[in-house]
Amino acid sequence: MTDQSFNGDPTASECVGIAGTGAIACGLAAVAAQRGPVVVWARSDGSAARADRRVRELCATVGVSLNGSMRVTCDTGALAAATFVVEAIVEDPDAKRELIGELGARLDEEAILATTTSSLSIAELAEASGRPDRFVGLHVFNPVPKMDLVELAFPPAASTATRARAHALCEALGKTAVEVPDTTGFVVNRLLFPYLFEAVRLMERTGLEPEAIDTCMKQGAGHPMGPMALLDFVGLDVAAAIGNEIGADVPPHLLDDGV
Repeated sequence: MTDQSFNGDPTASECVGIAGTGAIACGLAAVAAQRGPVVVWARSDGSAARADRRVRELCATVGVSLNGSMRVTCDTGALAAATFVVEAIVEDPDAKRELIGELGARLDEEAILATTTSSLSIAELAEASGRPDRFVGLHVFNPVPKMDLVELAFPPAASTATRARAHALCEALGKTAVEVPDTTGFVVNRLLFPYLFEAVRLMERTGLEPEAIDTCMKQGAGHPMGPMALLDFVGLDVAAAIGNEIGADVPPHLLDDGV
């Protein structure tokens, strides 16, 4: 079924579908639900219940009532009526390719399929979707309700309409979209994590306390959060995984010693 409210107009309201129930998926659902209908797909009833609760909590913190604008389901078929579906599951290439291929086969031919990956090839995922002309890397940042930036990475086959609709959706969500190259880590992670790892090495070399490094970067460089606190927020295992993906020099004792 083609969404009759769209009719090819990139400024029209999209019906958003989100596949996943993690922090990024729930944050994106909370933002999207404030502007229109959202369908969230979960793998299990337990995941569905947790996601429903989390999205409602996020909306409540900003005084937004969902009023039936969000639905959480374990049926991927429920995403079929969505016009813009975002895959936001765990950063596992096999799992992403499998789900993206399934979604690509289920969605209406005019629907756009997106992924939140920052480490996998957008061009390769686009091919796995079976609709490379209607595919986009839509990299949002955690916590999604507070972070304004969206990195948009398009495969070579992406159509002009796909690009326009992706930008229009970001604008409708109140986000700032920046087109970035299809390279591992895009821009932010590719620049951010070497900096975070250098902060760890500086601490190890000098014996500085983590709080001292954070204070220097917050008050001296104007950063809202210091590198050591940011590593804790991201998670050391996730940080190491991202570092390995982008080919950064990960401190060998990052996970063993902590920060």
